[in-house]
This record gives sequence, C-alpha cells and structure tokens, in this order.
Amino acid sequence: MDKTLCVVGAGRMGIGITLSYIHAGLSVTLIDIKPRERGEQAEYFARVLGDLRRELATLTRLGLLDAAQADIALGRVRLTTRDDARADLAHARVVFEAVPERLDVKRDTFTWLGRACAPDSVIASTTSTFLVTELAALVHTPARFLNAHWLNPAYLIPLVEVSRGPQTADAALQDLLAVLRLAGKTPVQCAPAAGYIVPRIQALAMNEAARMVEEGVASAEDIDTAVRLGFGLRFSVLGLLEFIDWGGGDILHYASRYLADAIDPRFAAPDIIARNMEAGRNGLREGQGFYDYAGMDVDAYKLRRLGELCDRLRIMGLLPRHDAAREKGDVR
Repeated sequence: MDKTLCVVGAGRMGIGITLSYIHAGLSVTLIDIKPRERGEQAEYFARVLGDLRRELATLTRLGLLDAAQADIALGRVRLTTRDDARADLAHARVVFEAVPERLDVKRDTFTWLGRACAPDSVIASTTSTFLVTELAALVHTPARFLNAHWLNPAYLIPLVEVSRGPQTADAALQDLLAVLRLAGKTPVQCAPAAGYIVPRIQALAMNEAARMVEEGVASAEDIDTAVRLGFGLRFSVLGLLEFIDWGGGDILHYASRYLADAIDPRFAAPDIIARNMEAGRNGLREGQGFYDYAGMDVDAYKLRRLGELCDRLRIMGLLPRHDAAREKGDVR
C-alpha cells in the first residue's frame, strides 16, 4: 500500500481495526483524538499499547501467530496525538473514523479531517448509530465519505458492512473496498438504513430469545443451545434468504401466518413473500426464489452446502456417528 492508513479514535473499535491491518502485515497510524495533558497522554498511550499487546497475545494463544510475529505486528503501529498526525493524514489513502458515538465529537472530528486530509483521501465512519446521509453533511467533501461498519471483534470477524451516500463517488467506494480486502475482510453493501444488515437481524433474534425466557418457553441455557446447535449452524452455511429458497417461500408464508395468529402479528411474512408465491418463485423446487437457479447443477450445489455443514460439525465433534456394532445387531 503506497499511502498511509489512519484510524482516528483509539478506543475498542479503533484498536480492533488497527489489529486487523497490522496482523495482515500493514502499517497503521492510530490517532488519539482527545486533547490530554502530557502526563495523561503518556499514560493513555501506555494503556492503548497494553491493550494491543493483550489482543496480540490472544491471537498467539489461538495459534494465529507466534510471539515474534506479534512483536513485529506491534511495531507496525504509530500511535500519535491529533496535533502530531497531520503528516500521516496528508498522505492517507483511507481514514477510518472510530470516535465516540456523539454527534458533537464526530462534527469536530470531520471538520478537522476536512482540513488535514488530502483531497483524494477516503473518510469512512465506523458508526453503528448514524446514517451515512446524516454524517455526510458534516464532511467537507461528501463525495469521498461513506460508512464502514465493522463487527466486533473487528480483528476476527471477516464481514464489514459498507453504506455509501447519494453523493459518494464510485472511486471512493472502490478504494475503500480494496483497502478492506487488504485486511482479508469481506465487504457487503447496504443502503443508508438504520441497523445496517447484521444489527437489524440480530436485534430481532436477541429480543425474541429474551422474550421466550420472559414467557417461560425455555431456559436461557436451552435457548442458547438451540441457537448454537440449530439456528447458528444452519445459517453459518446457508444465508437466511438462501434458506427460504431451500424450504420454499410458501412454507415460510404459511408458517408465519400460523405464528402470527398463535403468538403475535409481528410474525407475519412481508409482502415480498406473497408476491414471490404469486409469481411462482418459491425457491429451489421451482428454479427461482430470491436467487435464480436456472442452469445450475442443483444437486451439486446442495451437496456442496451439506459438505460445508459437515465440515462445521466435524470441527465441533458433532457429526452423526456410524456405529458398526449396532449395524451388526450388537447393542450392548
């Protein structure tokens, strides 16, 4: 990478993003945005470096790098103050904003970045609270601005949700996607909408799980076991919409109607399910659903997905066991 990568904000998210890049062999300037007295600044930097060392030690214990590699990775971080970051920002290819989720702090940060960054630098907010359309108004050049929502722990989860605004330039989007991929991340794009993709889905699931405990449907332990060994396993292989296609949109429609009647109208299926049914787009068995299966070797595709599920079960030690003794009639 021929330009500097900067992360503004040395909190949990800023540290996580920094770890992602230094683990991938790239150098990062991590900028503490908050004004501090000299003694306080030194103490804070020592704490940030301690956090980085602890997380790198965790990666070492997980077998993802050895102690020597962890030391080399830590050497790729330049930890600096706002006042000493101008040269880095002037040569930045991408600047990730990871300051606290307060509009006044973000406004001050973007005003400063507008003066300090090169005109072609991409500025990406990691906010989970504010829409890109809200924040773009605070940026000097909205064409180079967009949101990049990382999921914690940022240095392990491969997904980053990218949300561009109506003024975001295509070049800025492509530059950000390229920089994310340098850290081994898989970016997905979503419109400026509250909750992005993952937080919106997981909020519904988590609230429903809590509601089931409240209603006495099952214990917290049994609900979490069901999620880990049923819900989570299946959806680590098949996406939610892909899963609808496997089972059939019509099945979801009727199951949702039953739950809406038996529990609450919140379970009713959205109109797109009924429209797909009317159009004969129920999924795999009709060759069309949320995905188009025309021309696909469906048997090979299904076998591949089931193989991926078996891989996960094998890692967890949960593959169904073939018992030769029982096959022979010996059930002792």
